[in-house]
Amino acid sequence: MTIQQAVKVMPDAQTVTEVKHWSDTLFSFRVTRPASLRFRSGEFVMIGLLKDDGKPLLRAYSIASPSWDETLEFYSIKVPDGPLTSKLQKISVGDQVIVRPKPVGTLVTDALLPGKRLWLLATGTGLAPFASLIRDPDIYERYEQVILTHTCRTVEELAYGQELVEHLPEDPLVGEEVAAKLHYYPTATQEEFVNKGRITDLMRSGELYQALGTGPLNPAEDRVMICGSMGLNLDVKEILEEAGFKEGSNSSPADFVLEKAFVG
Repeated sequence: MTIQQAVKVMPDAQTVTEVKHWSDTLFSFRVTRPASLRFRSGEFVMIGLLKDDGKPLLRAYSIASPSWDETLEFYSIKVPDGPLTSKLQKISVGDQVIVRPKPVGTLVTDALLPGKRLWLLATGTGLAPFASLIRDPDIYERYEQVILTHTCRTVEELAYGQELVEHLPEDPLVGEEVAAKLHYYPTATQEEFVNKGRITDLMRSGELYQALGTGPLNPAEDRVMICGSMGLNLDVKEILEEAGFKEGSNSSPADFVLEKAFVG
């Protein structure tokens, strides 16, 4: 059974409208948006392709586009022997990708209590949900300041985020707010760069706060979202809890949230 034949019995299949390869290990792509899909910026959905036996192979992917966007953007790693990404990285415009229109996730503003400053801490493709959030007017209405940190091994791996942030001031919907409120702090761990090191080390040393002109994280005014490796999640969670932060959820908003769907 071909993908084209399978689409007839796979109502969740969407059409690829754009593909961009950022490096040998990273790519992004856009697909048409299901008419029934309503989501909050920061949430994820199950997407995938059909296996040779015609059955779907699905994985959780954060939606990198904001909730108002007419198409859906995703940001992915390339894993040569990955069951899904080995095939997904070969998609082209016009191909079909399965998108299940049932969004979930904890990286949403509703899971946080009101605050003054929002920190978005990402490593690798953990940037995806924040790419959605920083393009949504809602966070600029809720917070006086939004700080996005993105840590990767190499400078090349920062390209997707750098290009996104660079063009955001031109965005007709959030450009003015971005210019006034968004602060971007990229770091590389394995190459020389203007900011070098793991974000948790820069938090513990105070270098991060000094560079941004803020005080240390304070639960009275700071709110935090975390998305990355298990190591990042646990390390930042420890730093936050030591400072008196409490973890929130959709049902019980608090001071910080982290996404557990992509690590194991």
